[in-house]
Amino acid sequence: MGKNLFLLTLLIILLVSTAFIGRQQKIITGAWHLLNGTLEEILIFQDGYFSHTTFDKINKQFIQTRGGTYSYENDRLNIKLEFSSNDPESIGESPQYAALIQQGILTSDINGQTMNWNRVDDGEGMLAGNWRITGRLNDGEMKQMERGDRKTLKLLSGSRFQWMAINPATRQFSGTGGGTYDFENGNYTEHIEFFSRDSSRVGAT
Repeated sequence: MGKNLFLLTLLIILLVSTAFIGRQQKIITGAWHLLNGTLEEILIFQDGYFSHTTFDKINKQFIQTRGGTYSYENDRLNIKLEFSSNDPESIGESPQYAALIQQGILTSDINGQTMNWNRVDDGEGMLAGNWRITGRLNDGEMKQMERGDRKTLKLLSGSRFQWMAINPATRQFSGTGGGTYDFENGNYTEHIEFFSRDSSRVGAT
């Protein structure tokens, strides 16, 4: 009887801990925005994957992007970098940051610099998620792509998108683009705010 009670107590503790961690992850899910003059920074947390991008939409200038996997617990953001446009040597690193969320504001402390991010959306939506391209349409036929280290991802929050072509194994960054999107009546529309390889695409729909 004592052993059964111990196992039941342990199970309850595990369930409560799992539910708590799940709620913590949910709190940070979605898109966050920071404005500094004409420079904009966007954070997207979705399905255990994140991106952090800096760009100048007014002057159509892409500055940098980085991202990878993350977890959020006890006001601590733990990340593991899979790509970085400006610092490929950081790929594979797992830094931790203080990140407090109160009343729709994410306050982060990165290397002693405090930053306040405004929530854009809560990550809810039919298309919200972390997607990986698996095929391309070629001459009317969908060709499956061989799965390997190189990958193209598209991260969608409730209102924002970003795609990135990366290879974590070789630390290669091939390109990225992003902005806002709409999805209504089966129609998906992107509004491009940054594009690393072709600034003329900024402003296109």
